[in-house]
Amino acid sequence: MSTRLRLLVASFLMLFLELSLIRWLGSQVVHLSYFSNFVLLGSFLGIGLGFLRAGRPRRSPPYYSPVALVALIGFISAYPVTVDRQDSSVIFFTSLSTGGPPIWVTLPLIFLAVAAILAGPGELVADCFHHLPRLTAYRYDLIGSLAGIVAFTVCAFLGVPPVVWFVLCSGLFVLLFGVTGRLVSTGLLIATVAMFGYPFLTEDNTFWSPYYEVTTFEGPDGNNATQWWLYVNGIPHQRLTTAETRLLQEPYYGEPYRRVPTAPENMLIIGAGTGTDVSIALANGVDHVDAVEIDPSLLEFGKQTNPDDAYQDPRVTTYVNDGRAFLERTDTKYDLILFALPDSLTLVSGASALRLESYLFTEQAMESARDHLAPGGAFSMYNFYREPWLVDRLANTMDRAFGHPPCLLSSPGASALAVMVVGLTPEDQVCEATWSPGASAVPSPSTDDHPFLYVNDNAGIAGIPTVYVASIALILLASIIAIGLVGGKQVAGMWGYRDLFLLGAAFLLLETKNVTGFALYFGTTWLVNALVFGGVLVAVLAAVEVTRRFRVPPLRLMYVVLFGGLLLAWAVPTSWVLSLPFTLRLVVAVTLAFIPIMAANVIFAKRFASTTKPTIAFGTNLLGAMFGGCLEYLALATGYRSLLILCALLYLAAYLLMPRAPGGRHVLGAGLAKAAA
Repeated sequence: MSTRLRLLVASFLMLFLELSLIRWLGSQVVHLSYFSNFVLLGSFLGIGLGFLRAGRPRRSPPYYSPVALVALIGFISAYPVTVDRQDSSVIFFTSLSTGGPPIWVTLPLIFLAVAAILAGPGELVADCFHHLPRLTAYRYDLIGSLAGIVAFTVCAFLGVPPVVWFVLCSGLFVLLFGVTGRLVSTGLLIATVAMFGYPFLTEDNTFWSPYYEVTTFEGPDGNNATQWWLYVNGIPHQRLTTAETRLLQEPYYGEPYRRVPTAPENMLIIGAGTGTDVSIALANGVDHVDAVEIDPSLLEFGKQTNPDDAYQDPRVTTYVNDGRAFLERTDTKYDLILFALPDSLTLVSGASALRLESYLFTEQAMESARDHLAPGGAFSMYNFYREPWLVDRLANTMDRAFGHPPCLLSSPGASALAVMVVGLTPEDQVCEATWSPGASAVPSPSTDDHPFLYVNDNAGIAGIPTVYVASIALILLASIIAIGLVGGKQVAGMWGYRDLFLLGAAFLLLETKNVTGFALYFGTTWLVNALVFGGVLVAVLAAVEVTRRFRVPPLRLMYVVLFGGLLLAWAVPTSWVLSLPFTLRLVVAVTLAFIPIMAANVIFAKRFASTTKPTIAFGTNLLGAMFGGCLEYLALATGYRSLLILCALLYLAAYLLMPRAPGGRHVLGAGLAKAAA
């Protein structure tokens, strides 16, 4: 292969393998789906280490990478692993035991294993950087990475299983290692097929949705009917049975209909899942139901297997969408709005603690639900909330949004079952008991800026759960040791690129802010996430092309544009953007995101073009991105808007630390001339 083609293939492998590990590990390791950001951080570390290793003389090809991949897959497949979290300040939805290795053992080991795997593709990419001009190499790296994201998005859309993901990755290793390494890598390819192929050929009760690995079990429901159990990522998630059986065994499902003075005619159910809640609504005489479900695979499974044929009923209209996004776009008024156990078991890609439904339970979301109620209407939610403080937080949020406390049916115990119903006015709810704050401090409502519903801000360290603080500290320690061992004498050379380290950290925070912002404006669906990440790469690629082909403004002016873009993004309130029509909202959101991203990447491209050791420089930038991923957890204490301030401070420090000539001027111009020559 030519160097350019080799770089494209290696970059494709790097991104595709990273996304595959994030998704597969989250489905196999209990509770890791709530820490998927740690897999992303391990990927940044590994790729950075690969770039550092590429600068060492007399090294062997990175055969260690596919060996580590097969070893990790084999170990996880053979020995179930649990991330044991013992921290009541953050809630993880699962009814399974939390036994297993301590979190300070499990997370660093997975983190380091991912780093070892991704170091190989990083090294293969870095090899190509030695033989191409700086910006040309960066350009092909971005194109290959963008292709990797597109390919994995297609796999998610089609429900392609992991056997395809990892066989493709193994095949690319075979292709990239050349003749001398094909014997080793072909053996690893065969091992990968054997480990993944056999289970998928023998088990037909498992399928992959865009969010989860779903396993289904069929059996009797104790009432002369059939029921289905659905496990996602190995955790019990939904039970599909008839409305009659569900109401008989768990009567609290009927509470929302008993707590309103008149029977609802038009109803909205968010988190409709496989249709049991829809069946119960129809059984209670509702004339029409709008059923919203974010996961298309779960909705399709319900259409095929629901024993009441709820989704075939002409009174039901289904929507595949994020619940908050649906509320923002519809003009329909409802007699009853129900949030039916919408508790996700995974995080939004690239966000440290933002779950799929996080923006559904903010104070602004409940105000939006209130605004979609018809006169005499009511809003309800129920779930097994695990902790009493979460029940108090949600009831407090409803109290603030509606101006009066909700009806509350709750049961003591570890599950913290609760049903809450609040009418548009106090006369629109029929209560046996209403919520009132207890003796202990009630956590404040989550907001669109601080949407961390499951984090108790009255506990932890400065509002950040201890489990995260300890894990990040261990990961940073492991990273420092790994950089010292792999980098060797090159570590000293990294100091000359400390501004690139800060640029990487700042850009990761900027990307996180945009991911979470678009999740709020347009929903947390997998498609929105894919479009955001793809859009960021397209913007970066555009900045590189502009820098390569045109005379761009001086660096100082680009920093002015960058800080101006950050100030604009900070000043524009999210509530105003949400109030705009969809098309105008899209234009405004893209503009607010594009200005600082474009300016930041023109700055990086100009600086990177002037470097004398491109692999060390690029590796330092990637390690900075990993550090930025750790800083992202500060949002748990301060909110996402504050990340823009931290981002601006990092960019300011990068500007001040940029190398300067003896006369005090930046040496970038001379470096660019030398690179062009």
